[in-house]
Amino acid sequence: MSSAFIDSTPDNSRTLNVDSTAMTLPMSDPTAWATAMNNLGMAPLGIAGQPILPDFDPALGMMTGIPPITPMMPGLGIVPPPIPPDMPVVKEIIHCKSCTLFPPNPNLPPPATRERPPGCKTVFVGGLPENGTEQIIVEVFEQCGEIIAIRKSKKNFCHIRFAEEYMVDKALYLSGYRIRLGSSTDKKDTGRLHVDFAQARDDLYEWECKQRMLAREERHRRRMEEERLRPPSPPPVVHYSDHECSIVAEKLKDDSKFSEAVQTLLTWIERGEVNRRSANNFYSMIQSANSHVRRLVNEKAAHEKDMEEAKEKFKQALSGILIQFEQIVAVYHSASKQKAWDHFTKAQRKNISVWCKQAEEIRNIHNDELMGIRREEEMEMSDDEIEETTETKETEESALVSQAEALKEENDSLRWQLDAYRNEVELLKQEQGKAHREDDPNKEQQLKLLQQALQGMQQHLLKVQEEYKRKEAELEKVKDDKLQVEKMLENLKEKESCASRLCTSSQDSDYPLEKTLNSSPIKSEREALLVGIISTFLHVHPFGASIEYICSYLHRLDNKICTSDVECLMGRLQHTFRQEMTGVGASLEKRWKFCGFEGLKLT
Repeated sequence: MSSAFIDSTPDNSRTLNVDSTAMTLPMSDPTAWATAMNNLGMAPLGIAGQPILPDFDPALGMMTGIPPITPMMPGLGIVPPPIPPDMPVVKEIIHCKSCTLFPPNPNLPPPATRERPPGCKTVFVGGLPENGTEQIIVEVFEQCGEIIAIRKSKKNFCHIRFAEEYMVDKALYLSGYRIRLGSSTDKKDTGRLHVDFAQARDDLYEWECKQRMLAREERHRRRMEEERLRPPSPPPVVHYSDHECSIVAEKLKDDSKFSEAVQTLLTWIERGEVNRRSANNFYSMIQSANSHVRRLVNEKAAHEKDMEEAKEKFKQALSGILIQFEQIVAVYHSASKQKAWDHFTKAQRKNISVWCKQAEEIRNIHNDELMGIRREEEMEMSDDEIEETTETKETEESALVSQAEALKEENDSLRWQLDAYRNEVELLKQEQGKAHREDDPNKEQQLKLLQQALQGMQQHLLKVQEEYKRKEAELEKVKDDKLQVEKMLENLKEKESCASRLCTSSQDSDYPLEKTLNSSPIKSEREALLVGIISTFLHVHPFGASIEYICSYLHRLDNKICTSDVECLMGRLQHTFRQEMTGVGASLEKRWKFCGFEGLKLT
């Protein structure tokens, strides 16, 4: 019989190689091993003498009656497919050179085996004949595969270690066979084979080594995958030198290379490359970086301008769409009126009503979007309220005007809807008169629903009218506030002109103190009290105080005191109070001081 072995290929797959040299073993039944191999799902091996399967079809590349070799067959390193329990396994007599193997009773249950250890390549073989030698064991089990070692006991058992794991499955096939040496019937020359899995340290060690190798390969594969997916590291920044400094300085002047050059400059500063020798170079580079601030501000302003233009364009387009929606809704409403509505059929009326409802919903959505844009613009305008009060009042007024216009449009649309509902109710009433004759209860339900909808629309219309009146009242109030602010601005201008005239008169030294006293700068008792309180306050503040500080003190006594009146009063009393400028640059401040004692000496 030919020998079979397994070749390992680089892709870890196994191929079955069959030696073509025929064996010259005398066998009375040459198909015994072929049947055994067929039951295991393996292709039969060539045997000398007559061919096992004469009906081999070379065109198909397989043997008829035998399943073709597939990757799931044993011998290819993969577990064989399970045999159905209802399919009996036919075992036949196996003739060897020195012994004969007789199959067990097929009606008996299969022999029990222990749990298969991981990486098992060793089998336990019991029930050997007493006269069985190691040569007979090799003769019987070498058909299952390459034997690495045989450990035979003095008793009737041994351990056989194969080269591969799948060979153990082939050896287990022989479990239950009765063995007879030659043609002898002596008890010492017969036995019943029992083949089972065996635990061996060598098998476990090799299996663990293989698992560790697979784990290493998996870790290596994962590491390579992570390195492939990891983003590349940024290029290292060169160290500072005069040559590199000149290159970076040129890049700082180029808008396209500015970001790269700034990053290099930042890295150099953080590394501590700045010293006395290179400080001037670094200062010039920082100055170049600062010159880009103006460009960035201009770019931002240009982008903001583009955004404002796009917003304005979108708002205009949305307003045009909304106007067209209003025209379409007006067409529906005019078609819903009595003089035109009566001439349409029921199906046409239904379609017109559905179209009108859809157009109104879309119109309301666009209207809400437009109102949202206007509210955002009002909020942006309200941010500038601190800078200019008059501009804020105008923006609030325009916002209220736009809201009032939107409410007016909504009011008109609700009126049109109300007219449409009224016309529909009238039509239903007419149809109801006809339906009473036909006793149709559905018309009454429709009439009730329409009446409820009409009431809801009326309530909504009342709410909108109240909102419209409230917005108009707010608009009137804003207009009054605007007039008051304008009056206050005029008063302030007059007071400023008065103060300037007083200052020019104070600079004239030709007028003596007696004339000033005769002109009576204090006009009322209230102003005299204010002069006394202010003199006391400034007396305890020898370095002077600002007009805001003085007025904050006076407001604790009387909230109605005006800052401009106090400043005008102090400006008239030139020999009692004096205004000086203190501070430098941005901290420059006007302060009032009490100079009554000096003025008393002058008088």
